[in-house]
Amino acid sequence: MATKIQMTENNNSFNSQSLSIIVRLLIKDAVITNEQAQYAFKVAAKLPVTKSLSDVLQELGLVSDQQIRKTVQRNRDELRIGDLLNGLGYLSNEELERALRLQAESKNKQKLGDVLVQHKILSDDKLTEILSLQLNLPIVDIIAHEPDSNLMRRAPIEYFEQYRFVPQEIKPDGQIRIAFADPLEPRSIDAAKDFYGTNIEVCITRVSQLDEILEKRREELRAGSGRDSEQQDIVAIANAIITHAFNREASDIHVEPMADRLRVRFRIDGVMVHFRDYPIAIASPLTSRFKIMCGADIAEKRRHQDGRLLFDHQGIQIDLRMSFYVTVFGEQIVMRLLKNQEELLPMHELGMLPLMLEHFMEGALDAPSGVMIVCGPTGSGKSTTVYSCINYLNRPDVSIITAEDPVEYKVRGIGQCSINPNIGLTFEETLKHIVRQDPDIVVIGEIRDHFSAVMSIQTALTGHKVLTTFHTEDSIGALVRLLDMDIEPFLVSSTVSCILSQRLVRKICPQCAVPYQPDLGQLRRMGATYRDLVGANFLKGRGCTYCRHTGYKGRLAVFEMLLPEVHIRDAVLQRRTTHELRILSLEKTGMVTLLEDGIAKAAIGMTTIDEVLRTLPRVQKPRPLPELRRLLGV
Repeated sequence: MATKIQMTENNNSFNSQSLSIIVRLLIKDAVITNEQAQYAFKVAAKLPVTKSLSDVLQELGLVSDQQIRKTVQRNRDELRIGDLLNGLGYLSNEELERALRLQAESKNKQKLGDVLVQHKILSDDKLTEILSLQLNLPIVDIIAHEPDSNLMRRAPIEYFEQYRFVPQEIKPDGQIRIAFADPLEPRSIDAAKDFYGTNIEVCITRVSQLDEILEKRREELRAGSGRDSEQQDIVAIANAIITHAFNREASDIHVEPMADRLRVRFRIDGVMVHFRDYPIAIASPLTSRFKIMCGADIAEKRRHQDGRLLFDHQGIQIDLRMSFYVTVFGEQIVMRLLKNQEELLPMHELGMLPLMLEHFMEGALDAPSGVMIVCGPTGSGKSTTVYSCINYLNRPDVSIITAEDPVEYKVRGIGQCSINPNIGLTFEETLKHIVRQDPDIVVIGEIRDHFSAVMSIQTALTGHKVLTTFHTEDSIGALVRLLDMDIEPFLVSSTVSCILSQRLVRKICPQCAVPYQPDLGQLRRMGATYRDLVGANFLKGRGCTYCRHTGYKGRLAVFEMLLPEVHIRDAVLQRRTTHELRILSLEKTGMVTLLEDGIAKAAIGMTTIDEVLRTLPRVQKPRPLPELRRLLGV
């Protein structure tokens, strides 16, 4: 191991945060103590030659080379190649900074290992030897034993070039051996798993050998059946994007052409997560492939289009709704992954706390007639709630009919109509005919204008139960907006039976949840104090492999339910202000605001205060936690 190098921890004063990641991992794994690291730091500072702290720890007999290797191997997922080489003394600070600068300046975003070899900061053989020894990974000679050609055909050449790996062979036990230039790069590992599954053996190969094999593959494609292989590559990429999104429980896939690359992102638990960058050259053929899959017009590239696809993945039908949107860099694609009927949540799993669920079932779902409105912005889970209600109400003795744009989930036993203005099947036309179908329950996809609002209310006046959605911020806002749409106050007052406003927040990962205390700044933003939250049990996810180090897994709905009673109905008739309606609702109906429901759920460890502040509107100072628990039955 090199010794005459710049010491990584060469500050004048000891600071555990400034230690190399290798030393921090040794402390974390209890191989050494913080005091021992501090002692080694002081010794290193007095040495006439600069040494890495890991070298000094070994010379002092505080840690062995084998202990360092085992720590590195245990924590491989937390390391990057630069951290490893610098922390073990193979790269000085200056060499690492130079390599990172060269990497940032490279046009094709080179991997750090490639930069080190290309600029002769480390030799190819030395880099491979270090990684193999420290990570306990085998070295594969891919020149002497060339990669399996069938495995190579599964993925495009650009993929191997970008993520710097090649599949070498299928072992007798079915495991696929894959050779990486940088086995510490998580995106490369994930990219390999996209095409070859999770049963892979990670190996190391020399940078020069990888370059030689990929150049040979390029020549084969240029000389031979390049077009057929290219088409197979595009099909494989399209399938991999969908299956990976499904496996990661994404709700949406975004395929976005940019000036220099094709970016793919997933929406997971309501948050956009970067998945992969592809060469911009595949943008057009990949778009055409998705259009073929969903039945869109591949020749039309100047207009926006929609499509729908049933994708079979290991016997599971994945229902995708596709949207093609024309941008300056090409067509941007967004795919919504829809749930099957079997995946629709039963009422008790929607996330309502006990007393709210009881009042919702009795006052809204089991009411014989009236308009039930679910409101919230796009992506707040309105459709999931409406379909769960439909599932609950769907019985052999009940007739349910819908008008939706489009039908998102197909439910057995009900009549669902998907609006199609292209053939004259408009909302207006459909709503005029819907009551002639002798329904007990009518589902109107969305109140979008005066006509659909009037039809919803008139349908309820004739003794039907109506379920619909509305784009408003909260429950009171829905009442006020109906009045602003020139609906007579007496009609709103007499027909609206329930307004349920909702948002989605991320749930705390159950595998890594730990207690924590919100800071004073967070409480101020909520309008609360520590005294208001007495008895709360706040949790927070530390981040683990189960939740992909986010601290969250899945999503949970937060609700604000208004069941209009006589005081609210009178206030609507009198056209009271939004503020007056809200105060009356809180005082007379026992309504709990979105913010209060979020606080109550954070206080029992279902979500975090961070999520409450990120997602929920703050229009009213929340009441103390004991009062909220009484109102919600927790």
